[in-house]
Amino acid sequence: MRLVFRAGMSLALMGMAACAAIATSMPGAATGPDRAIRLEARHVPLGIGGATLAPGVTWAGGLVLRGPDLHGLSDLKMDGDRAWVVSDFGDLIRFTIRLDRNGRLTSADRAVSRPLTGPDGAVLTPKANADAEGLALLPDGRVLISFERDHRIWSYGVEANDRPVLVSTPRHPFEDNQGLEGLTPAPDGKWLALGEAGGAWLCDADACEPLPRAPTSYDDGFLTTGVDVDPAGGWFIVQRLFVPPLNMQARVRRMAPDGTLSEPLIHLRPPASTDNFEGIAAVPTATGTRLYLLSDDNNNFVQKTLLLAFDVRR
Repeated sequence: MRLVFRAGMSLALMGMAACAAIATSMPGAATGPDRAIRLEARHVPLGIGGATLAPGVTWAGGLVLRGPDLHGLSDLKMDGDRAWVVSDFGDLIRFTIRLDRNGRLTSADRAVSRPLTGPDGAVLTPKANADAEGLALLPDGRVLISFERDHRIWSYGVEANDRPVLVSTPRHPFEDNQGLEGLTPAPDGKWLALGEAGGAWLCDADACEPLPRAPTSYDDGFLTTGVDVDPAGGWFIVQRLFVPPLNMQARVRRMAPDGTLSEPLIHLRPPASTDNFEGIAAVPTATGTRLYLLSDDNNNFVQKTLLLAFDVRR
């Protein structure tokens, strides 16, 4: 979801802290439909105050990502060290993350992008038709992408190399700018789709069925903006709250197989490094799970594209 707001320069103070250790990448010539794009990664601290981490959750590094094509990023999944991202502008972006010897997030490079196309092979236009919000990498290699405004889930085939075909999509009266923000695999070859303002559905080739205990609405101002598989069972979700001009918060919770939500594992609010987080990726580790959170800067100069890492102990 793209946040539409006007804010003063004071918003630039949110989550601001000294950045260092610049790492810039300019990949070489791309092959196939991809084109190399510029990506600059700068270290960003979690910040002092404003971050509440549950027992067993630790900070594992953060980056602010900059580049002319790194705006409006709306979901994130990981395939090894390769990040897959979709954007509000109908782009599929991939880049490589780098860790130091202690496993902490230290840089990102080798970024490429390609425009998403429709069933006719043409690039998606206008923006209302290209507003990609959710991304799922299925175990069989298929790439699913959900869109809002024109609410639908398309399969782009294995490794996103095919023209899209419509797959089962929840039949729900979504609002124009509050659609299917979360998408991820589910057991037995199914996929889970989450509505921004509430609702969660398990989908297969034939239909989508609601999770019985998933919230159908929220009354605390938070909206659900991303989901990924919890290696221990169920899923991790990320939620975002924005109260203009300065109050931007994010939290991460577990979702059980029936849709029940846990208390927050991570809660970020100013002055911590926080922004409009819409993407989440969960990666199994030897001691538990590494979580990556990605923010959508709304192409607004007072916001940032943040990539933050946290470790959740088993």
